[in-house]
Amino acid sequence: MTLPRVTYSNIGVDFGPVHAHLDTLIPDFEARTLTKTWSTPFASEAAVSIASPISPALSLGKFPRSNAADVKAAVAAARKAAKSWNFASLEERLAFAERWKQVLAEEKYTLGLAALYEVGKSRMEAIGEAEEAVDMLDYYPGELRSNAGYRRPMNELIENETAVSVLKPYGVFAVIAPFNFPLALSIGMITGALITGNTVVYKPSPECALTGLLIAETLKKAGLPDGVFSIVLGDGEVGRLLATDEGIDGVAFTGSHKTGMGIFRHMATQPHMKPVVAEMGGKNPAYVTGKADIERAAQGVVRSAFGLQGQKCSACSVVYVDNAVKEEFIRHFKDFAAKLVVGDPRKAETFMGPLYNAATVARFTEAMAQATTEGTVHYGGTRLEGALGENYFQGALVEMPAPSRLTKDELFMPFVVLRGVDGLEEALREGNDIAYGLAAGIFTEDDTELRYFLDHAQAGVLYANRASGATTGAWPGAQPFCGWKGTGVSGKGGLGTYFLPQFMREQSHTIMTK
Repeated sequence: MTLPRVTYSNIGVDFGPVHAHLDTLIPDFEARTLTKTWSTPFASEAAVSIASPISPALSLGKFPRSNAADVKAAVAAARKAAKSWNFASLEERLAFAERWKQVLAEEKYTLGLAALYEVGKSRMEAIGEAEEAVDMLDYYPGELRSNAGYRRPMNELIENETAVSVLKPYGVFAVIAPFNFPLALSIGMITGALITGNTVVYKPSPECALTGLLIAETLKKAGLPDGVFSIVLGDGEVGRLLATDEGIDGVAFTGSHKTGMGIFRHMATQPHMKPVVAEMGGKNPAYVTGKADIERAAQGVVRSAFGLQGQKCSACSVVYVDNAVKEEFIRHFKDFAAKLVVGDPRKAETFMGPLYNAATVARFTEAMAQATTEGTVHYGGTRLEGALGENYFQGALVEMPAPSRLTKDELFMPFVVLRGVDGLEEALREGNDIAYGLAAGIFTEDDTELRYFLDHAQAGVLYANRASGATTGAWPGAQPFCGWKGTGVSGKGGLGTYFLPQFMREQSHTIMTK
């Protein structure tokens, strides 16, 4: 059966066949997958039940936890396997990647449903994430192949002397993933490490053991040798033990700025610096000028701000609107947002599901209290009555009279701040005055304004006039996902051509042939 591909930008496609297919899969998924008690070699603590954010009464299954000895054992296994995998040929690594892609393609609906239940994603967000993960196993190996494994001839200085530049794996990478994209972000970092010749010890987010273990199963089905990949399970302490283990040669991390910088500070205390490949959040301003298609702008901001309940590092959480069109923008925003269904993400019509956990609910209610006191609430922000739990809310649009923590801090929730401005230059000056630099978007039909935005926006991912998402929707091989300033560390991002070299180090070989 051929079904339409789900991406983050093809909003005009009829996904009826996909929904019909999911309707047949969901009952069996709940009956089989969500009732399991899991085990894995490097998690020896007793298994405990994890509840889905969809409802406290809905269990994801029972999952063990790792202790300090488990982490040590997993790293030791990775170091042992590295003795062979670090020297695997380009052909061997590409063959593995092709096998893994096929497995992921076969399992994508199961993986997508796991993300739906585990995170509270809508159907389209969840299946789109699974599709993205499959595409990573097409794009990244293609980059490795087209660059000949990053082996390049260099200039010959004298006759009979050859020189080449070779990128080699570091050894063992810790991969530490967040909750919001438990498939795509995990698989992206794991792929970057594995196909460049590193072994991996992987820790999913504390409540995302389900997708983590399913990913581990796909790697086993793809025939990855024992020890090349291991999984540990648990909270931030398990992550700290993994990232600071002396047997780790590098860390790939996606999560908060505070945690990411903590990893860097640890590395600075070591005998030598180890690579850290990190993405650490964003604020992601959008700019709506007086020369914009206002209806398109409103749709793009709503989708970007409220998709996945605003729990994306690229979610739009502040929008600068020219005062000349501000009231029109607010009207279109409210009209479009009111049409979106908030509720049980298992249902086909749902656009926005629950907030992930109690901490998110607390941040949301605190922000709403501040906005009510200091600004104007234009839309939403209220808890849904009669929902499955207390973590279902309408997304909010609030207007603030001046910059504040609400316009600068990453809040990670469906909450967007509006700031009225008198021109694009003023808007960009304020929008750039933040610690983050992940994504930014503009809505304008004026080429001069567009060029000014492209030249002056301080973010690594820029969008213009995108109704599918003002600041969201990056895809492998299409939009490199690079964080500037406090978001990233290397000036190179994922989903693009410079991702893989971050998992390797350069060595030159100069050989005299006679």
